[in-house]
Amino acid sequence: MKVLVLNAGSSSQKSCLYEIPDHAMPNEAPQPLWTGKVNWTQDRGVAEIEVTTATGQKLHESIYGDSRQAHVAYMLYTLSRGATKVIGELSEIDVVGHRVVHGGQSYRNSVIITEEVKQAIARLSNLAPAHNPAALEGIEAIEKSLGNVPQVAVFDTGFHSTLPDATAIYPGPYEWVEQGIRRYGFHGISHQYCSHRAAQILGQDLASLRIISCHLGNGASLAAVENGRSIDTTMGFTPLDGLMMGSRCGSLDPGIIIYLMRQHNYSAERLDYVLNKASGLRGISGVSSDLPQVMEAITQGNYRAQLAWDIFVHRLKANIGSMLASLGGLDVLIFTAGIGEKSAGIRQAAAEAFGFLGLKIDPQKNQNNPVDEDISTPDSTVRVLVIHTQEDWAIAQECWHLLINS
Repeated sequence: MKVLVLNAGSSSQKSCLYEIPDHAMPNEAPQPLWTGKVNWTQDRGVAEIEVTTATGQKLHESIYGDSRQAHVAYMLYTLSRGATKVIGELSEIDVVGHRVVHGGQSYRNSVIITEEVKQAIARLSNLAPAHNPAALEGIEAIEKSLGNVPQVAVFDTGFHSTLPDATAIYPGPYEWVEQGIRRYGFHGISHQYCSHRAAQILGQDLASLRIISCHLGNGASLAAVENGRSIDTTMGFTPLDGLMMGSRCGSLDPGIIIYLMRQHNYSAERLDYVLNKASGLRGISGVSSDLPQVMEAITQGNYRAQLAWDIFVHRLKANIGSMLASLGGLDVLIFTAGIGEKSAGIRQAAAEAFGFLGLKIDPQKNQNNPVDEDISTPDSTVRVLVIHTQEDWAIAQECWHLLINS
């Protein structure tokens, strides 16, 4: 079965093609036959296309077009044409899977995309304005390029649909519940994949493990996983809640928003920009939303960069503590995504706070660029894993299961 995966972002569209045997799902993620990425510049009519194949063929060029759909169509064209050709015709693709950030309360599991599903994704765009519209554009681009090929929506919120009401419902007026205002949680595809991968690495039953999964990237969230189910998470009604992030503030006193509106005449649009784009590491450091650049500024004695690091670590530790309380104990602590996988310093700083649990990291393993590896010491009471998150492979698996069982 050939499975094409599209993972849409606000300024990029990533894609890859997997070939999965019909009779059995591999235990570990295979290398994609082909990977493609469209990066959109400030000029929306121009896109950077990057394509790589499993055999090492590469393509990198700038293209022009009237729409994102045209750019995605061009990227897909490279699957069956030119030096990056890996299939004879696009019709060989059996199914296309899409990461959809927000599925609301209606979509708890992956589904075959219908007109009704598309309309629901569009309605939920007001809750994920940077991502749901981009996913729709990808879906429509596939309809134009591949016709009636089955398409599957895999929802980032789906894994968190098991949150208890006491966790999911905000302590505002009860009318909010009736209006759908609740904690949905995000990065669910990553948290679910990493939890399953952790059990696989440790050779243990997922249902027996209490796990805190730390997805730390430009967007960041934690999930408390018990019996393989999400029971708590840091992101909420939108992806703005929880941890300090690259350019997002994370949790703050809502009175600040009231104050800014009353005393400084902030509009909804300005608040949206400040909280999502001008806060977090970028806002505090004044340097960048990218942690390596912040770390470089720290070595140069930049006080604000050091402050950004200190706040990030403090809030990470505090939120791990919150997840720990929800679980009532801890067996596995996972670090994943760009920062979680690459920053030994963040892992060390976070883990040190939980030495009282008997959690111990092996400094040498931590520094040695671990991938899908246990970096805790043999006598640590908590296993600490660094896992390379593979959202695209998780989406491909969902597509395979849906088609095999349909």
